[in-house]
Amino acid sequence: MIRLIVTFFYAGHLRPAPGTWGSLAAIPAAWALHLIGGPLLLVSATILAFLSGLWATERYIAGADDHDPSEIVIDEVVGQWIALLPVSLGAAHAGAAVTQLWPGVLAAFLFFRLFDIWKPGPVGLADRMDNALGVMLDDVAAGWIACLCVAVAAFVAHGILGL
Repeated sequence: MIRLIVTFFYAGHLRPAPGTWGSLAAIPAAWALHLIGGPLLLVSATILAFLSGLWATERYIAGADDHDPSEIVIDEVVGQWIALLPVSLGAAHAGAAVTQLWPGVLAAFLFFRLFDIWKPGPVGLADRMDNALGVMLDDVAAGWIACLCVAVAAFVAHGILGL
């Protein structure tokens, strides 16, 4: 069960770049959550994934030399879901399908991967915690920064540019 959680149903074992695969696996899961229960279910699932991911990661890395093995991707799933929140909220507000907001989905993916890899400011700070909480929090921080970027991009595209 622990391995199933930390690898997000074994997506973390895909190579190369398991973090990217974990982020990609998070997108159809977020879409399904949105279809079933809208943004509220996506937020609830994100919180549940964070808590179960923290629990499973603590157990998975216990006694290990590597405190952030590459196969752990539940943190990427949580961060990607946070980055997708403006898309879910926008789709719900507009009464549109999430698939119609594909540029926002693409932006959420790209921004999240950028900040997860680059690790600016709070992302890098959390990453250096060298424990299960740090494993989870660096992607939460990257997700929130990406979320803000997606929201600003949507405002520019739909508010200023009127697209």
